[in-house]
Amino acid sequence: MRSEKIFIGGWYQRTMLHLSEIYDFLKDASSPLNLNAKKLKDLRKRLDIESMEMKMGDFEYIEIIASGGIKVKIFEDGLIVLNTDYNNAKEDIFKLTTFYEKKLSPAISYLFSLGAPVPKELANIKTVYPYFIVLKDAETEAINILLKEFNQGKYFEIKKNEFEIYRGDKLYIINNVSEKSETIEKIINEQIFVREFKGQLHRYLNLHRIIWEKIADIKERGEIQGKEAGIFKSQIESYKKTINLIEARINQMGSYIGTRGAIVKNDPELQKIIDVLKFKYDTLGDTLSYIKEIWSMTKNYLDSSQQIFNNIQAESTSGSINSLTIITSAGVAASLIKLLDQKMPEIKLDGVIYFLILAFVGYCVNKIMKTVTARKKYKINDIEIAKNIK
Repeated sequence: MRSEKIFIGGWYQRTMLHLSEIYDFLKDASSPLNLNAKKLKDLRKRLDIESMEMKMGDFEYIEIIASGGIKVKIFEDGLIVLNTDYNNAKEDIFKLTTFYEKKLSPAISYLFSLGAPVPKELANIKTVYPYFIVLKDAETEAINILLKEFNQGKYFEIKKNEFEIYRGDKLYIINNVSEKSETIEKIINEQIFVREFKGQLHRYLNLHRIIWEKIADIKERGEIQGKEAGIFKSQIESYKKTINLIEARINQMGSYIGTRGAIVKNDPELQKIIDVLKFKYDTLGDTLSYIKEIWSMTKNYLDSSQQIFNNIQAESTSGSINSLTIITSAGVAASLIKLLDQKMPEIKLDGVIYFLILAFVGYCVNKIMKTVTARKKYKINDIEIAKNIK
């Protein structure tokens, strides 16, 4: 057995426009945006780049070689793949993840820090990197030992004449029998993309569940105090803002599947694994359609919930205004009665004291009425879902 390389990677939604900005930053720490020039230079310096080149393939990509033998490829659709020669698996993985998390990721995040946040940040998606260890002519026993070293059960294996793939939870072992290293790398790229794409969709599904249950828990209370309506309304508006931003990105995700799926289908080097990859892209497309529908349901649910709390807040506010109107009317009526009973009063100390007492009483009554209104219970009028329709 010969150890060859270790790969890790991730995916953010990007385009060739972003790739051009990344290239300019890597070349001379420049950016067309109003970013701090000193910070850009510091971030660029920390990467410790030995060489950099823009290349053409199925996608445009930037290839970077950094100190320590780290090679990085940044593709125009946002796929980022890092690799290094395999010496010690755990140490090499630590070296790659440290470079990405401490150097490359902060640089790219700052470069695109203006504008709408990316979905992975909005959804609080934590990247769990898949690790790919490429071996040459390995025996089954050596592969099992490696899986055990990383506490990984074997989920499945794919065996071809030219290579074998063994997958754990987040560890992939590829045993290269006779395949070109370029083809192995392409397979790894597609596996990283599929895993990352699926991971994002899964997080969006969980977000739907979390938001739905949070709103359902409030509605199940049956009633809320008037002062709580504004709090719940603000919370829902915050959810809606996040959902609207993520929805725009979800709607873009289909184009990435279509492009990569077409490339895989037409790439002769990937035909050996087309049965697996094509199936994955087809199921990703189906899952994306499902998430879009779920997201639409979530938006509608938030809209209806917001309207309920709008109505409660309006009712509570109306009660406060009515109370204030009553107090004001009573004060005016009392003043008119006093004027009718007396001649035009002179401005004396007694009159001033009387006015201040009246104002104080009005203020206290108003505060009491507002407190009563705020603590008043309002019924949450929600339409129940019809069940057992016959």
